[in-house]
Amino acid sequence: MKAVVTRVTEATVTVGGEVVGALDKPGLLVLLGIHTDDTSDKADTMARKLHEMRLLRDDESCATADAPLLVVSQFTLHGDTRKGRRPSWTAAARPEHAEPLVNAVVAALAERGAHVETGRFGAMMQVHSVNDGPFTVLVDV
Repeated sequence: MKAVVTRVTEATVTVGGEVVGALDKPGLLVLLGIHTDDTSDKADTMARKLHEMRLLRDDESCATADAPLLVVSQFTLHGDTRKGRRPSWTAAARPEHAEPLVNAVVAALAERGAHVETGRFGAMMQVHSVNDGPFTVLVDV
């Protein structure tokens, strides 16, 4: 399970012109990719890391700053570009495996008291963010 996490001042996800998820205050935009080998144990670990890692300004976490998270599924994080000119998606989990794990991460974040917004799994989404500085990290569990 991988996540590309960007510190943002605001972010929105739209599907077909409809806003399906939005942050209107500083928080984290999380692009979450599920690998074929990922399990629900990893979902809990990812949620804990996302909520507790000190990624916000002043060395705070979403837990300590009560900052929201916008979680967007992103199977392309597991694209393999080592050979040829086209990525291979064989390491990315199939939707029937990935969707429950994305939902498990979101549910585990909510259980921790986090305010979580989401995109729409499997949809063609437009993600707009105002980044809070050039701050993006890869979280891998």
